[in-house]
Amino acid sequence: MKDLDSSRIRTRQDFSEFVSALRQELNNSERNWENDTIDSFLEAISAYTLDVEGYYKNKNIDLDANNPSWRVFADILRGASIYE
Repeated sequence: MKDLDSSRIRTRQDFSEFVSALRQELNNSERNWENDTIDSFLEAISAYTLDVEGYYKNKNIDLDANNPSWRVFADILRGASIYE
């Protein structure tokens, strides 16, 4: 998985490849990250974990964040990179 489309994440391997692509994006500055230090990223992960359900509702994505999956984990990491 070279892109950051979380909708295709089903397995642990998919998640690992997603995280590698996310890291590459950060290191290549392909996109400005709001939370580009470990401290701010972890803070954003904590906050976005509570808000990801709203993201799903706004995008009409039928996922329950209370039933964690590899995709939910990926969405939290992706969201935390830009969460303010």
